[in-house]
Amino acid sequence: MKVKDIVNREIVNLTNCEQEPIHIPGSIQPNGFLMGLKEDSLLIDYCSANTSVFIGKTHTDLLGKTFGDAFGEDAETELLDYISKDRMLSSLLLKTILLGKEFLCTVHKSNATVIVEAEPINSVAKQVNEVYDHTSQFLSYMHTTQSLQDLCGLVAKGTREITGYDRVMIYRFDGNYNGEVFAESCREDLEPFLGLHYPHTDIPPQARELYMKNLLRIITDIDYSPVPIYTLDDKEDKTLDLSLSILRSTSPIHVQYLHNMGVGATLTISLIYKQRLWGLIACHHYSPKNLTPEMRLAAQLQGHFITSQIDVRQSNEEYEVSRKVNAAFDKMDAFELSDNPASFAELIKKPELLGLCNANGVSLVFEGKVYLNGVTPSEDEVKFLAGYFAEYTENSSISTSKLLDILPDYASLCENTAGAVYHSLDMEGSNCIIWYRSETKTEVNWAGDPSKSIILDKKGLSPRNSFELWKEIVNCTSKPWLQPELDTAAAYSNGLQRQINLIKITQEEQKYRKLSEMLKEANAELENMNWISSHDLQEPLRKMQLISSHLLYEDEIPEAAQKSLKRLNISAERMQTLLQDILKYTRLKYSEEDFELVGLNQLVGLVADELTEDSEAIELKVGSLPQIMGVPFFLKQLFSNLISNSIKYSKTDVPIEIQIKAKQKPVAYPTTKDESYYLIKVIDNGIGFEQKYAESIFNVFTRLHLATEYSGSGVGLALCKKIVKNHRGYITAKSSVGKGTEISIYFPVEG
Repeated sequence: MKVKDIVNREIVNLTNCEQEPIHIPGSIQPNGFLMGLKEDSLLIDYCSANTSVFIGKTHTDLLGKTFGDAFGEDAETELLDYISKDRMLSSLLLKTILLGKEFLCTVHKSNATVIVEAEPINSVAKQVNEVYDHTSQFLSYMHTTQSLQDLCGLVAKGTREITGYDRVMIYRFDGNYNGEVFAESCREDLEPFLGLHYPHTDIPPQARELYMKNLLRIITDIDYSPVPIYTLDDKEDKTLDLSLSILRSTSPIHVQYLHNMGVGATLTISLIYKQRLWGLIACHHYSPKNLTPEMRLAAQLQGHFITSQIDVRQSNEEYEVSRKVNAAFDKMDAFELSDNPASFAELIKKPELLGLCNANGVSLVFEGKVYLNGVTPSEDEVKFLAGYFAEYTENSSISTSKLLDILPDYASLCENTAGAVYHSLDMEGSNCIIWYRSETKTEVNWAGDPSKSIILDKKGLSPRNSFELWKEIVNCTSKPWLQPELDTAAAYSNGLQRQINLIKITQEEQKYRKLSEMLKEANAELENMNWISSHDLQEPLRKMQLISSHLLYEDEIPEAAQKSLKRLNISAERMQTLLQDILKYTRLKYSEEDFELVGLNQLVGLVADELTEDSEAIELKVGSLPQIMGVPFFLKQLFSNLISNSIKYSKTDVPIEIQIKAKQKPVAYPTTKDESYYLIKVIDNGIGFEQKYAESIFNVFTRLHLATEYSGSGVGLALCKKIVKNHRGYITAKSSVGKGTEISIYFPVEG
């Protein structure tokens, strides 16, 4: 049997530490031993090199054997029972006897491998009741503290008492994973770290990722010698993922970092809040120190306790802020705007408008005018910000406590108004509201210069070794906007936008109302003028016809003059017809109140009798027509014009044939699929026209033939279209030259 170790021997330094595969070091710490068993057979596939120290058998003795062969059937049965009940990584560790010695084992799965980490039972471990008493004490903290920081302070103190570490810190991350010592308990002779900040480079991304997976990490002795893990040499590139391992060996970079701090042993517990690494419980000891597995679990419970309280405590701390801003919102929400500029001037001066989000200043831009209150930029600067934010946010919203990060070239603008909350009040971005906060100079105490977190010395790149206090003054930054403040600002902006939209709609209504009144007056004047002019024009036309008729009977009138007088008479008659048609067209208006049920068979029959009584050469066939809602007078005019057109534009060499028929069932008009119409067709065998004129013939004054060929004003079909449109219907034409015309009329079917 051939074996090999899986130690990761890649050279790690600070230039590649962020890519270091810290989850597969191939080695462990020496305070216990590790075995990796194949899940299906429990065959020992991996084994640390220190088993002889604990059980008197080397790794070569164990590799290739099953767990039962190596430790007996009882031990195998206990392990299988533990795995089957899914107790892995639970608070109930596996207590077992291996080759006559008692061990507490942490068991978990890594892919298809069951990892067993065994540590000898400590005979001087704290009694269970003592651990319980310390643990139960944490519950009392909920009743004796108000703020999250006070609670964390008590947890740090209690954790140090139960674990015995020299220093216990509650370490909190910001949005960029820079850390702050939020609470601390330490020996009296030690320099406190409370309030110190540490750069994000101290804990690289892959380390933070492991903290999310494995909530507890212990180093019992910084000066330990890593124990290699061996495996059966049966395939290339074998490795073992130790992400969840308690004994996993530590990155040499991290060990050097702890050496530089003077630390001898550590315990780290992850604090996870809303699926993000919120912080750590970091325990330091200045000499080697180990904890029993039971004590580690008790300490880990404190981490669960803190994370369970983060939401509650933050909510309590934000409650007072929320109460105040909501009170301001209620007052502002009751204020009703009008389109009077004085109303906006009154609004901007309301102190509650600033209180909505505890701002120092506010600006409102409406229809190009700027309204200001408090500490704000100038009017020109506000207009610039309004335009910039409208484009930057696509007419949405944004909040920042450091405006300089968004506008790095405008330092002077950001000095007095370091923070801003912007909300657009329309889709064009021309109207908006912006709240401002003044600069708050902040002093940040770093544990060493954060810009020197990596140093270059004769050994090359290494972690910083200076943790002396380094102070940084943060400029051009405002106090952060709290979530209740942002929520209230957003809610008020939405309400303000609705009010402004209502004002704009009201303004548009007033404008259209005035335009409608002006249009109505103009139409009335035009109609009156049209009637007067048409009436006055008809009188001289009648005189022209009368005089020309008298002159035609005179014997002395030359033949050429008689022809001229006849043409004059015909022209006057045509002009009179045109004026009468124009009058009909312009006065064609009515409302649905004038509608009544009209039987088209009876109405068309009356029209046909009037138009065909003097001619026997006209064959008019009328089918079964529906009853529709309409105005009888105008419907009679409609069919009279259509039948007259069929007679007028008939062929001279054949009898006139006209059909008026209807579809038996309602149909849909091609462009309005969801409505039903009665379809009525007027079909003749006249001269027809080219189909390309099918739409233009319904325009006013459109004529396809010379006036000398066919009489008419060119208004008839336009009049028909207007009548049909006023009945909420449609009219179309289909024709070809010499083959007659088909007029289709769609009347809506009333509900």
